[in-house]
Amino acid sequence: MSQSYHAGDFSDRGQLNSVQLNVVTLVDMERATATESLDGCLYMMDNSIGGVGQGTDHLETVCKQGQVVNWIIRPIDMHRRPDGTWPPMPKINNLVFLDVEKGDEDDVAERRIMTELKVYGGPDRMRDKYTAVYYYWAGAVMSTARAGLYRYRFVLELEKEHGTDRLYLNSPRYPALRVLPV
Repeated sequence: MSQSYHAGDFSDRGQLNSVQLNVVTLVDMERATATESLDGCLYMMDNSIGGVGQGTDHLETVCKQGQVVNWIIRPIDMHRRPDGTWPPMPKINNLVFLDVEKGDEDDVAERRIMTELKVYGGPDRMRDKYTAVYYYWAGAVMSTARAGLYRYRFVLELEKEHGTDRLYLNSPRYPALRVLPV
């Protein structure tokens, strides 16, 4: 059952002004690298008001046109090891919005939904095995984006436990942004 929201529905809460939204995804790295799949390995949460699917891999984040969304990703196991190193880290290689209007959710959207905000935190080259870092992807919802539901899939790059090999995986289910009319 789909609910209909409008920005006015949240006017007394103040959450839909220019507040940035954070979508935090925890990855079960051990399971994902062992199965070479993200199925059952992603747990997503956000700070939007009215979103559904908290703690699942099909989170629906409520936002508005022009709002900045930060996708933060980290492993479930984020504790420093006895030797001082950190566990392997997941990285968002890309966020691909899908064209659900055509009825085929595997087609890439023809219209841009987001303006990607390039790295605005510490660059990746500063990272070393003794420094805790998380990766993120950030973007602003286009001011011209029509109100509606926009499904996307993650393309994740996973470090393997030992060595320099990387594993590239797509999310099996599609989380979404629900853009409200303003």
